[in-house]
Amino acid sequence: MKIYTKTGDKGQTSLIGGTRVLKSSLRIEAYGTVDELNSWIGVLRDHDTSHTHTATLLEIQDRLFTIGAILASEPGKSKMKIPELHDTDVEFLEAGIDALNESLPEMKSFVLPGGHPSVSFCHVARCVCRRSERICVDLSQNEEVAEIVIRYLNRLSDYLFVLSRKLSQDQHAIESPWKPRM
Repeated sequence: MKIYTKTGDKGQTSLIGGTRVLKSSLRIEAYGTVDELNSWIGVLRDHDTSHTHTATLLEIQDRLFTIGAILASEPGKSKMKIPELHDTDVEFLEAGIDALNESLPEMKSFVLPGGHPSVSFCHVARCVCRRSERICVDLSQNEEVAEIVIRYLNRLSDYLFVLSRKLSQDQHAIESPWKPRM
């Protein structure tokens, strides 16, 4: 497989299905941001020194590739089989959130990102996830976006927040509460 095709040299790319679009289109921005999120999840996985969460993070990365394929395809026009996202994928995240929450102290305020590199990377991934969700919501105003994609990204950002708290606990990092100046 040749890496460079030169077909994008004038600022266009092809969706799965063949339609040429500008590389600046919102659909490209949507799946590009999901790709960025997937890369940050990889960084997070590489910094989880206990490797306790590796299997879950790998599963999430696989689902993000699925979301990328869904967003990169032209709804109803692709002749290629596109992998699917299922309710069970969202339920997997919910079960993960519930399991992580079991050992965490009650939250009494917002927490400032940081305390350990793995915690910080988790917060960066969470922020990119939220951006990805916002772009998909924006895209859905004019083009078809499967509702489950937005729901998955919403739940994933919740999962990443709870995971950041769990990583703080696991690393014995200080969880700094936000104390608003009044």
